Amino acid sequence: MELLWKPSEKIVREANITKFIEFVNNKYNLNLKNYWDLYNWSVSEISKFWEAVWDFTNVIYSERFRKVVDDLKKFPGARWFVGAKLNFAENLLRYRDDQIAIIARNEMGMRKQLSYAELYEKVAEISNSLKDFGIKAGNRICAYMPNIAETCIAMLASTSRGAIWSSCGTELGSQAVVDRFGQLEPRIMFTVDGYSYKGKTFSLKDNVKEIVNSIPSLEQVVVVPYVKPKPDISGIPKAVTLDEFVSEEKEIKFEQVEANEPVYIMFSSGTTGKPKCMVQSVAGVLVNHLKELILHTDLRREDRITYITSPSWMMWNWLMSSLAVGSTMVLYDGNPVYPDWRTMFRLIDEEKITIFGCSASYIYTIMTLDAKPKNEFSLASLREISQTGSPLSAEGFRWVYENIKRDLWFNSISGGTDINGCFCAGSPTLPVYAGQLQAPALGMKVAAYDENGNKVFDRAGELVCELPSPSMPIYFWNDPEFKKYRETYFEFYSHLNKNVWRHGDYVIHDSTTGGFTFLGRSDATLKISGVRIGTSEIYNVVEKLPEIADSLAIGQEWKGDQRLILFVKLKQGFSLNRELENKIREELRKKASPRHVPAKIIEVPDIPYTINMKKVEIAVRNIIHGKPVTNRGALLNPESLDYFEKIAGELWKD
Repeated sequence: MELLWKPSEKIVREANITKFIEFVNNKYNLNLKNYWDLYNWSVSEISKFWEAVWDFTNVIYSERFRKVVDDLKKFPGARWFVGAKLNFAENLLRYRDDQIAIIARNEMGMRKQLSYAELYEKVAEISNSLKDFGIKAGNRICAYMPNIAETCIAMLASTSRGAIWSSCGTELGSQAVVDRFGQLEPRIMFTVDGYSYKGKTFSLKDNVKEIVNSIPSLEQVVVVPYVKPKPDISGIPKAVTLDEFVSEEKEIKFEQVEANEPVYIMFSSGTTGKPKCMVQSVAGVLVNHLKELILHTDLRREDRITYITSPSWMMWNWLMSSLAVGSTMVLYDGNPVYPDWRTMFRLIDEEKITIFGCSASYIYTIMTLDAKPKNEFSLASLREISQTGSPLSAEGFRWVYENIKRDLWFNSISGGTDINGCFCAGSPTLPVYAGQLQAPALGMKVAAYDENGNKVFDRAGELVCELPSPSMPIYFWNDPEFKKYRETYFEFYSHLNKNVWRHGDYVIHDSTTGGFTFLGRSDATLKISGVRIGTSEIYNVVEKLPEIADSLAIGQEWKGDQRLILFVKLKQGFSLNRELENKIREELRKKASPRHVPAKIIEVPDIPYTINMKKVEIAVRNIIHGKPVTNRGALLNPESLDYFEKIAGELWKD
């Protein structure tokens, strides 16, 4: 493995995780020395580990748990922190001082900031309005909002009442929003009058009217003025402006709820059917986020953290929990490469951001734009880049160190909306190797399995988790017998009498470093002449070619086997001719294997992505095989599928 970064003794000594090891050693009279000692203990002593996280992160509660977990054999269905009572928002609003809590910026040039004291007052105004409205624990409140301070405030106000929060970003169309919120029977929806993206302003009025008319349970729509100071809300049923809704009361009565009561309802991508509604618990999400932010991200009060995200993506929920650490959260609303690639790096310098979060897609985008941030920006404050969303190649890791900053911790993480967190994560006490996530996350007993349910190292396998963890869904909405829940995660190895969570990622577990390399979604894995191929293995080669802007690979069922079809989006000025086709095939043959060479290469105008910036191989595969794609609204660019439908028939001609 290629070593890219190694922490100094000072970094190791001052890391939160080092302090946590000392805490655990003192609490349980142990002699753990490093991350791997801690990890092995965390998955062999599950209850003690999560109790230590609860205590180390100073969870605020009105009643402490009687038992950390009721039964680890209940998988799914284990109940965590049994007997505890607490409030989610109270934990995120534990600081009430003059330190900046939120800085909100957007591509229109807006900048606003709130101190922790001001944030508390803003939350109190909405919390008391919700109380007056009759909102109680268990009621659903939803938001169709961009990544702005008011979205955070509405979430905190809702959860302060013990209500269940669910959100969608404004990038989603009205039908995609109805498909999600319509299942939940929400009482109140927060929204905005419009938003800006790539320099254009879009009204949301028609979308909101369609949503409200399609969800009869909605009793109130609260419209936040965003693009206009006094928006026209006439014609939107049950609508009031935020100013009309808020109370003047400045104190919050935090509703105490049982630890296993719901706090968030998250949604699957919805590209193969109506989105599944995953219900996550107050204590489960809180304690897991605190573990990941404090231990795996090394977040501290003096940090300024941002993530390129949207309220549609679980990284928004994850980022919100950084308030519990007392750090400053920087929100950015808009296209991160508008008007050019410099936007986020300018933000890092101007706001003195220390932890910058982004997706692999963002890094690939700025790579193709030939960006060299280190030549144009100081980046003196930046000490860590966190990356997630989809696999990043070894080349992508190298590019970060060569073109952004040599002396930083590149913290690649992977998990899912399903657990509102990570299965594999990082530690500032471990080295960074090209293309590899540093370690399995603490308390997550993960492994790579082959098709026979055996653990495998140094070759590709299915990512599984062998034991429950607190932030796994307590249930799916309207799935009382756990039927959908079991089908989604637990059926794959059940015929082998293995009761494990199979996540749907294809990974390699390195026996030497302990780290994990992610190869892509296993349900998009190709099987060419019996050999399994991760699609990222193809993208890592093809997308380095100067002519290629993007690509997507699928397996087409063909004459009793599967053949590889490669779709390419070309950079401006290039066209797909015989010479380029031969070049692509030769690169794949040399740098991957003969089995990675496509049977057909087809130029397309665009590649479909989910709103979380993941390529949608399954939707394209379904189109090619004559199967329906039921939820185009879940895509960032649904119109991109039109071309695949147009050419699908041609692919069945030899």
